[in-house]
Amino acid sequence: MAKVKRRKTDRTALFSIGAKLVTIVTLIVLVSLGSITALVSWLVRQDLRISAEDSNFEANRRSSAEAEDTLFNIRSDSLMLIHTITEAGAESALARNAAAYFFGQNPRVAALSFTAQGAEKLLLNEKFFLARDISPSLAGAFRDSRFSAIRRAAAGETLVLNGAPHFTTHVLAMFFPVETGAASGAMVLFSPENLNTSFGSGVNQSWMINSSGDVLVHSNFEYIRNGVNVSDQDFIRDIQESSSRSRQSLVATDFGVTRINAPDGNFLIRAWESIKQIIPALNTGGGKDETARQFLAYTKLGAGGCTVITSVEYGKVFEGIAATTRRNIYLTIAVLSFSIMLIWFFSKSISVPLKTLAAAARKIEGGTFDLELPHLKRRDEIGVLNASFQKMCSALHIFGRFTNKEIAVKAMRGEIKPGGLPKHATVFFSDIREFTAKAETFTNVFGDAASDKIVYWLNDYLSKMVECVEKSNGTIDKFIGDAVMAHWGTAYTSGSPEQDAFNCVRAALMMRRAVYDMNQKRAVNDPGDPPIRIGCGINTGIVTAGQLGSNMRMEYTVIGDPVNLASRIESLNKPLGTDILISEDTWRLIGKHFITEEMPSVTVKGKEKPVRIFAVINFAGDKRPQTLADVRWLLGISAPDISKVDLNADEIKYKIGETKREE
Repeated sequence: MAKVKRRKTDRTALFSIGAKLVTIVTLIVLVSLGSITALVSWLVRQDLRISAEDSNFEANRRSSAEAEDTLFNIRSDSLMLIHTITEAGAESALARNAAAYFFGQNPRVAALSFTAQGAEKLLLNEKFFLARDISPSLAGAFRDSRFSAIRRAAAGETLVLNGAPHFTTHVLAMFFPVETGAASGAMVLFSPENLNTSFGSGVNQSWMINSSGDVLVHSNFEYIRNGVNVSDQDFIRDIQESSSRSRQSLVATDFGVTRINAPDGNFLIRAWESIKQIIPALNTGGGKDETARQFLAYTKLGAGGCTVITSVEYGKVFEGIAATTRRNIYLTIAVLSFSIMLIWFFSKSISVPLKTLAAAARKIEGGTFDLELPHLKRRDEIGVLNASFQKMCSALHIFGRFTNKEIAVKAMRGEIKPGGLPKHATVFFSDIREFTAKAETFTNVFGDAASDKIVYWLNDYLSKMVECVEKSNGTIDKFIGDAVMAHWGTAYTSGSPEQDAFNCVRAALMMRRAVYDMNQKRAVNDPGDPPIRIGCGINTGIVTAGQLGSNMRMEYTVIGDPVNLASRIESLNKPLGTDILISEDTWRLIGKHFITEEMPSVTVKGKEKPVRIFAVINFAGDKRPQTLADVRWLLGISAPDISKVDLNADEIKYKIGETKREE
């Protein structure tokens, strides 16, 4: 409950005085200018709709008139040529001259097929095929494949079919009856290039279909080449079933359904893409169907059962309103921006400092104490608060360096409660070999300056060790002179005792590498920066973890027998000539991940059986080092005579002797 209350307070503090003023002015500007924009749109929309319907209907009338004239002229010219050839004879010079004149006057006509004197006659416009790089033989093949159409034409029916899939260029085929003594059917192949240009111009898009629903003319040739058929569309069926020759309506339909009819999956994708991009806010209905609405006008032609359809996108009809709306929005943004700037300069002297202090407070709660607040040259309450806050940050930063900052932050958040908890943890101890002798060397060489020298040298080493612990998700417990105590699986855990133990051993190997690299950079026989060798002891078990101490001072630490055993194991590195030793409990958890070598067992006070210990060589799978001898060679450790080492004796860290007095 306390945490929820604190978060609510943070949100209230973040909503500054400036933000409140900006919100009020923003609402006033948006409501006023927004109302004006809505009113203008509502008043003008109806007039624009009527104008758009009239314009679309007129565009359809012009397109249908042009299409009907084109079909009528081609059919009448073809009938005149057929009549001339029939009367003069198919092989006469007059017939040849008439055919040449016909193709010269009608360059868009590719071929004409009809029956003359009882035989099929096919006239070809060689220039047409040559200009489009297609074979003239395709005309005869197309005629032979459309026998049913010729038969229907002979019966008195006029048809217009799409020939583009056969010729790979835009060609239409008109089949019509011919009365030359005996009823017969004729076929004329022609290119409707003039219709393509006029149909696809402007915002009104026109296209033509035949009685079967085949798309014959469209500004996008892909629909023609793919032989698209739209007879399954509801609005197409309504047009074909309607008794009206010409009509206009507002159609809302799912054009995506027609895509399945395209052989290559491109059917009407681009044709209706613009319709789907209509801005919903400009539609009167506001529903999902608005994105698929358009005004459709159609006219049924008298030739070939064709129908010309003209459409205009619903959204484009109101582009004028949209432009006005955009201008009003720009005006609103300009006025609002100017107002916000005035309010901002008026309120920032209060809101900005308070917001900075609130952000600093959240960072301190998150554990960041090293903050540098901006210096405010003011003598009011905010200036005093800012100066006091800066002093508090400095004090907390210094305090964090003397304690475990991560633990302090977790305790501050309530994640660590007073008292102890059992934890399955891995405990780590390390210290520097022959540290006492090295300290004496510092004193002998540098005298009074020895303290600064040794602290700098030791802090450089400890910084590297702390980095290794933190990178492996461990917790630094304390520094005991040159010794480091850390543990894994207590304040933090990686998910399992096995993973925590693995991270601990990994950290020890990282320390080995860090110490080795430091030694490689040291000058030979430098008394101010002597080489370092360390010993590490690791043990895993159930420990008691918690905040120990008094009301005046507390620290987060671990206690228990596994802790004592880890310290004991660390002291065995020197007599055994090793640098990393782990207990049997740790080895059972992670031994498969590392190369280890078992060392002589040690008897520990309080335990009935000797404790097995193992020297850590390397990660399993790494090439070098592979043996304990490799480790000793790498670190410069002399191999001891194990037979003469008494591992069960207590380690002697000092020597008592007599000092001779000078007489």
